[in-house]
Amino acid sequence: MDGARWLTAEQLRAWIRLEAVVELMPAVLDSQLQRDAQLTHFEYIVLAKLSETDGRVLRMTALAATTNSTLPRLSHVVSRLEARGFVERLPCPGDRRATNAHLTDAGFEKVVATAPGHVENVREHVIDALTPEQVAQLDTIMEALLQRIDPENTLRSLP
Repeated sequence: MDGARWLTAEQLRAWIRLEAVVELMPAVLDSQLQRDAQLTHFEYIVLAKLSETDGRVLRMTALAATTNSTLPRLSHVVSRLEARGFVERLPCPGDRRATNAHLTDAGFEKVVATAPGHVENVREHVIDALTPEQVAQLDTIMEALLQRIDPENTLRSLP
């Protein structure tokens, strides 16, 4: 491969470690949520995203975008959450072709009850492993990466 820009040893080590974290973190998050709240991480994210919106409602297409999901995957998950009474689908008042997902009171209570354990898990496996300076560096690094892979700010809820 002529002209390939190979990684230096230091860059390769950093990349391999990032790749390992990206692969391992979902299981770390899922296992705690499954054990403590009987939710997958994705189900929790759906509930959390809805809890952060005005009226706890989002159009399904917007919810799919903000959770980095396809509509079929999201629809399947919302069906499971509906069966548990956490979400309900409603017609979109401004567009009869669209459907809104609405977080029910039971769903909001589930998010509120689940959040402390989730935050503790994030602290244990990420935040508490770093110094305050490293947390600031991580924030800066993640912002730089997100600017490249999410330039339209689809997944970031922070400015």
